[in-house]
Amino acid sequence: MTVRQAALAAAKQYFDSGAFQSDLAGLVARPTESQDPRGKPHLMSYLTEAMQPLLQDLGFDTQIHDNPVPGGGPILTAARIEGASLPTVLCYGHGDVVRGQEEQWRAGLDPFTLTQDGDRLYGRGTADNKSQHLINLQAMAALIAAQDALCFNAKIVIEMGEEVGSTGLKAFCETHAGALRADVLIASDGPRLSADVPTVFTGSRGGIGFDLRVDLREGAHHSGNFGGLLADPAIILAHALASITDARGQIQVPQWRPDSLTPRIRDVLAALPPIQAGVPLDPDWGEDSLSMAERVFGWNSFAVLAMVSGVPDAPVNAISGWARASCQLRYVVGTDVADILPALRRHLDAHGFGTVQIVPTQTAGFPATRLDPDHPWVTFAANSLQQTTGCAPHLLPNLGGSLPNDCFADVLALPTIWIPHSYAGCNQHAPNEHILLPLARQALLGMTGLFADIAHLGASEAGNE
Repeated sequence: MTVRQAALAAAKQYFDSGAFQSDLAGLVARPTESQDPRGKPHLMSYLTEAMQPLLQDLGFDTQIHDNPVPGGGPILTAARIEGASLPTVLCYGHGDVVRGQEEQWRAGLDPFTLTQDGDRLYGRGTADNKSQHLINLQAMAALIAAQDALCFNAKIVIEMGEEVGSTGLKAFCETHAGALRADVLIASDGPRLSADVPTVFTGSRGGIGFDLRVDLREGAHHSGNFGGLLADPAIILAHALASITDARGQIQVPQWRPDSLTPRIRDVLAALPPIQAGVPLDPDWGEDSLSMAERVFGWNSFAVLAMVSGVPDAPVNAISGWARASCQLRYVVGTDVADILPALRRHLDAHGFGTVQIVPTQTAGFPATRLDPDHPWVTFAANSLQQTTGCAPHLLPNLGGSLPNDCFADVLALPTIWIPHSYAGCNQHAPNEHILLPLARQALLGMTGLFADIAHLGASEAGNE
């Protein structure tokens, strides 16, 4: 039996024995809600009581750091260094979760109790991100069990604030760039494109949030006495929003239309199967000239997240003095980030909406990143996953959502390989979050095979010196 086969056998034994489900139950039971003050004490205990013992048992040296930004969640780093000539892999995960939303879960389910129902394991963090980094760590454990070594160097970063924008992570990476030096980032977050086929993506879309406000006067005024005499801020705001896209959502701000949808990226996206989103999609929405995959993975999208004027729950016969819309632009590489809001200002002014204010939100978004889909590490990972699972993985130039990938791609200058272990219908960030047992098992085997192949690469390089 080869080392690869032995490691895969160890991974199968771990999963099929129920140990994976038991370990995940212990992680889910920790209510690590970074968006809620009640979760704060659990952020540290997740690292000290769950992650540190697991990593130390695997031979990692661990350290817990205060966040460089006051109020930010703690960050754990770990390292297992086996040789200066060996390749070094950096892995990332986050142990914090969004709010539990206990009252909204299906009868019989609790967000912080792992519950099996058929092939589904329910619980907050099952998909995002506790199962995902547990799978990667246990894949390393299977390799160590097979050969009493990794035969590559491994470094780990687990943060406890991703769900609040990864506060402090970029500054942390800047300060600890030397300690985090590696050859590649291999991490897991987000959903696969299809539940039964692995996905590899190499970056993410960026996101920027802002409010559009129209403040015309103090208070509201009787709609009968003043209708036709006072400008209505909600109508002005509605027309301003309508100028940003056309009736099918095609972006009308020229600087928001990216230049990075190259023929090669289009070829990569054309090879993908139809998108499985878990909800009916609208084929007549978005950029008419683009495929649906190009719209979400290769283009920018504008959304109105919320909109209000007056008191919607108790309307009165009055013209409000104000209106507000919370907006977001998801953007890909090829968009001038520094010009996103200035370009919108120019656009609104040119269309006669000088009274519409643009107010950046407090929360900083993640920048857009993308690795060349033909990079050698992408090819290596894809070939390994195909060998183990029998499925050629779906390759995405970037995730449609956003991740703190800039910390690794830009600050640490690493090629970034993301291999997600969830799927679109997992109810991530919503009640009834879950993972699929067959998907998790396939993911564990895929990652075990990938780490075994990196170990073989390390042994080959060491033998050539």
